Amino acid sequence: MKGGAPKSCPRCRSKPVAWTKPLRVDYCYDCLPGGPYTPPPCSRCGSTKDYYSAGLCVLCHPKAPQQPGSCKDCYAWGVVRKHKWLCWGCRSWRTKFEIGTCICCRREITVNDDGVCRLCWRQAASLRWTKTGLSLTDANQYGQQLFLANLHQRGKRAAPATPYAKLPPPTQTPPRVVAHRQLALLDLPRDLPAGLRAGFPPPPDPEAAEFLFSRAREHAQQHGWSYSTTKKVCRGVEILLSLQDTPDAPILTSLINQLPSIHLPAKLITEFLDSYALIEDDVTPATEIWFETRVAGLPGTMVDELRLWWTVLRDGHVTVPRSRPRVRVTAQIKLRWASPTLRHWANHGVQSLREISRDDVVAVLPASGNDRYTIGAGLRSIFKVLKTHKVVFSDPTAKLRLGAPERRQPLPADLALMKEGLTSPDPSRAVMTALLAFHGLSSGQLRNLRLTDIRDGRLHFDDRTILLAEPVRVRLTAYLNYRNQRWPRTANPHLFVHYRSALGTKPVGTRWPGLVLGAAARDIRTDRILDEVRATGGDVRRICDLFGLSVGAAVRYTAILDHPGLHDVATK
Repeated sequence: MKGGAPKSCPRCRSKPVAWTKPLRVDYCYDCLPGGPYTPPPCSRCGSTKDYYSAGLCVLCHPKAPQQPGSCKDCYAWGVVRKHKWLCWGCRSWRTKFEIGTCICCRREITVNDDGVCRLCWRQAASLRWTKTGLSLTDANQYGQQLFLANLHQRGKRAAPATPYAKLPPPTQTPPRVVAHRQLALLDLPRDLPAGLRAGFPPPPDPEAAEFLFSRAREHAQQHGWSYSTTKKVCRGVEILLSLQDTPDAPILTSLINQLPSIHLPAKLITEFLDSYALIEDDVTPATEIWFETRVAGLPGTMVDELRLWWTVLRDGHVTVPRSRPRVRVTAQIKLRWASPTLRHWANHGVQSLREISRDDVVAVLPASGNDRYTIGAGLRSIFKVLKTHKVVFSDPTAKLRLGAPERRQPLPADLALMKEGLTSPDPSRAVMTALLAFHGLSSGQLRNLRLTDIRDGRLHFDDRTILLAEPVRVRLTAYLNYRNQRWPRTANPHLFVHYRSALGTKPVGTRWPGLVLGAAARDIRTDRILDEVRATGGDVRRICDLFGLSVGAAVRYTAILDHPGLHDVATK
């Protein structure tokens, strides 16, 4: 509506005239000759109250005085019509978030990433739910406290009245680590949620705490952490320092592992503190727990002998007889193979492995098959180490022929699953499937690929250069765009990252490729190698060069070249 505000009624001078267009009426409805008359309902909203002028009520007329009201979303008092009855906070929420169902008040309204509306979010913030251990639902179970609109903005601090000289920052010294520990009278478990509700004491060494806080902020900037992640890490460090029985002593890993109970990132805090040698690992490794569970129930002497063998394989031996440490899973597999036989001997009264003779070993070995190899290999590993360290007098498994282990025959992959992966809307799954299906990379190579390994349309790793196929380039470009948009500040140099690894510099875990692909990466790689075997007629040299295999591994694939099933798959 153009023009100025309607003129006031010349008789009462308290209300505007009834109409200005198309016909001008010089009086309000109360002062019209022959009146008062009842004003018509508002032509826009239909309200019969607070008629203003030109057929509109006070709320709808653009020139009517601005009457304050409640926000349509958060019910805050103090909004006006020209802002569409929304406070500044709710206007911002509508631009950043989508409409959904609030998990607290169940309204269909704009909700944030946690699934709550701004009214319920302000109620939880007023109770300081992140520090008191409350959930969003618990903070809103008794209703919401209404508030005045546009009063939650963080204002800038006023400038000082007089200029002052800025002092240099105090010199920060790293915390000194003491070797002693104060003994506790009662070793009680820590209840961190209870401490969060009651409040933790301040750190005993404020200078050391401030040093770690500043270094944590620098670490966060280098690794692209968000503000909330940095705040949680600093809060976790502050809590750990305040709970130390001995100030300046290394922080126990068992205490750090309790931080997730109050929603703090234990892994990030562990990596940060470990860079300053402020952690003492007092947690029993999972492999030790597994070993104790596996040997439970065996005679004590036999357990001591097995523990010596386990320690030598796990850690190696630096003095004569010297040996190098083995991969952790090697000792687990060997003990798993030998466990049924060891329990069989223990049930027949054997107390020590010194009592075992060659006849006892031959008696428990099957005549042939894969079981003969696995049982014999497990027992041979144990007796060989014990004989080397002079725990047993002789090795009863020496010179026993165990045969060869059964090998898994390479099989083609499910083509439907591969097609689904190549056309997947998930950029991570699409590019991983393409790298496996076109170039036959292994799962370990996928996880350890770095951004700098891909340049000029080629893949450079392990002294090999692979020209990327066009379908791989298309999916790789889409994934890189997705990666840059999702984690623009991450410092992780690896190609593949997820929401956890993006906060550090380590590659993704061993299980992650299989979870994303929906199948084992090995199966798709095997299918690609079999396709190359069929196309080249079993050229071992080319298979080795193309996929980085040894001659023995390549022969395993070329051995099934004449298998009729391979030709059936190729013709599909």
